[in-house]
Amino acid sequence: MTENDGATGTADDGASKTVGEERAAGAKPPARVIVADDQTVVREGIVMLLGLLPGIEVVGSAGDGEEAVRLVAELAPDVVLMDLRMPRCDGAEATRRIRAEYPGTQVVILTTYADDDSLFPALKAGARGYLTKDAGGDEIVRAVEDVLSGDAGLSPSIQRRLLERLSEPDGTPAAAAEPPDGLTARETEVLVLIAEGMSNHEIARALHVSTATVKTHINNLFAKTGLKDRAQAVRYAYRHGLAKPPGSVRI
Repeated sequence: MTENDGATGTADDGASKTVGEERAAGAKPPARVIVADDQTVVREGIVMLLGLLPGIEVVGSAGDGEEAVRLVAELAPDVVLMDLRMPRCDGAEATRRIRAEYPGTQVVILTTYADDDSLFPALKAGARGYLTKDAGGDEIVRAVEDVLSGDAGLSPSIQRRLLERLSEPDGTPAAAAEPPDGLTARETEVLVLIAEGMSNHEIARALHVSTATVKTHINNLFAKTGLKDRAQAVRYAYRHGLAKPPGSVRI
């Protein structure tokens, strides 16, 4: 993939008025987005997905953080969807440089990793959003819109982790444990919401995905864990410390 793959428009696109100014005036032009990911298949898949989503225009893609910084300088996108673990310059360092040198560009992390060692350095570097790669297209659109409006574009599981961090008395994060039985971050999140008593429809609303997507995640997590029904799923979540039984007290 060349440095201009996915780039659209001319050099003076938006020169007379920034996207932020147009949005403030009531118009909503497409958000101009760069995708940075070192895995070609993943990167091209994300670009293809974004091309189908409303309100987003992919203007370029990068294979590492160094190239992402250079493309931001050339194309002045509104948002970079940034992977974390990349060669030459990782996502956290690229985010720090972009936010320091090009503050008009926001960064949303889109990664496989949701552990503390990945999450907190990225947020400290200036990322305004953080999603895992099992996020749906509607979640990505929402995160992009959120960061462009000045809000944080965080998935519910990331918001929960931040709240847990703040509730820890000494302010130090607990050791991050890998989800059991190979569950993805999104499957774990769905499992936790099942344990909280939510229906499929309620989970879909909480995660901003379709009920069909929720059913797919449930089928996948049931297959990985050998669970047969929601009652077993609740007990499984309690047993692995993913959720607290009603009335329990955190010590």
